Amino acid sequence: MDVIRSLTTALEILFLGYFGFASIYVFVFSVAGLFRPKQRNTINSKQRKFAVLIPGYKEDNVIVEVAQKALQQSYPSHLYEVVIIADSFQPETLEKLKELPIRLVEVSFEKSTKSKALNKAMQVIGDQYHVALILDADNIMEDDFVHKINEAFNQGYKVVQGHRVAKNTNTAFAILDALSEEINNHIFRKGHRVLGFSSALIGSGMAFDYYFFKHTMAHVNAVGGFDKELELKLLKNRTKIEYLHKAVVLDEKVQKSEVFANQRKRWLSAQFVYFGRYFVPGLKELFTRGNIDFFDKVYQMVSPPRVLLLGLTAMISISYFVINWGYPTNILIIPAMYWYIALGMIVLAYALAVPKAYYNKQTLGALLTLPKAFVLMFLSLFKLKGANKKFIHTQHGTINPQ
Repeated sequence: MDVIRSLTTALEILFLGYFGFASIYVFVFSVAGLFRPKQRNTINSKQRKFAVLIPGYKEDNVIVEVAQKALQQSYPSHLYEVVIIADSFQPETLEKLKELPIRLVEVSFEKSTKSKALNKAMQVIGDQYHVALILDADNIMEDDFVHKINEAFNQGYKVVQGHRVAKNTNTAFAILDALSEEINNHIFRKGHRVLGFSSALIGSGMAFDYYFFKHTMAHVNAVGGFDKELELKLLKNRTKIEYLHKAVVLDEKVQKSEVFANQRKRWLSAQFVYFGRYFVPGLKELFTRGNIDFFDKVYQMVSPPRVLLLGLTAMISISYFVINWGYPTNILIIPAMYWYIALGMIVLAYALAVPKAYYNKQTLGALLTLPKAFVLMFLSLFKLKGANKKFIHTQHGTINPQ
């Protein structure tokens, strides 16, 4: 009986430590996100030449419109070139793209990945650029996006992440995906920059010093989560990542539950893979070089995703309430109040992070599907094996609301 009691106590402490710290973490950075980050002074007024790199795999539904929109920037047209990296496109799509004033790079791989496509394209287009700007095949930049990125480079940054927002909110899952992105923007980008940490990368709407990016990407061969591997390499080298909240790029959100599940499974798999790979280097960097930025990113690899953090903390809190109510002698060691506080911090952190525009009836309706999203993500935890070793294509193109 003493052994069981000891195991129960150890599990209680372990769970509260894991979820409790995660709740404090998101709360602190969410509050920080309410403030404006410190701005660097402009150190020059150079206009750089941009390579706008847009890799796409079977993106025939959206790529022509994206290419056309990418050409509509307020930045001088001779100082940026749109490069479409076409993998497995239909012949008629390629013909339409060839009619546009863009650079078309056709690629083909036995196993397609975004990192392979980018590396191949940079081999083809050469080195006459100053900045590599990466978009997904469904992304549409606001017309001053390139200009704002250039301004950040004039402040001395080598890596800049733009503000990716939802292009569509046509289904409940699209709204949930949009909310998730905005919460992450607020906590892991804006909030982090306010407190002096680097912004997290997203995978698109991001820009790099071209030479720096080309040579760093040459050592990145991830199948999934290439942005996580890239981010860890950058932070290990103490490269600061800027976030521009007012530099907006529209991104298509997932619209179906099965797509949501596949996407999250891929993300979770990448997260745990990189935690295992970088945990020891993260500790070494923290204690030998004081590299808090890098260790912070390593911690993010093992911290619970936002939906799971909310759902599991709520379930544990309810369990403590039921057990304490049914067993007044209190068979649990940890006071239930700690779990209630943790849950309250998570809810408040998310509420502070959600933009005011999302406080409406549509969002309320979408939140009713949150339990389904939680179940899908929770079940994904048991299907992670090999998910980071195979390419999972997310088909883009707006569908009718369900």
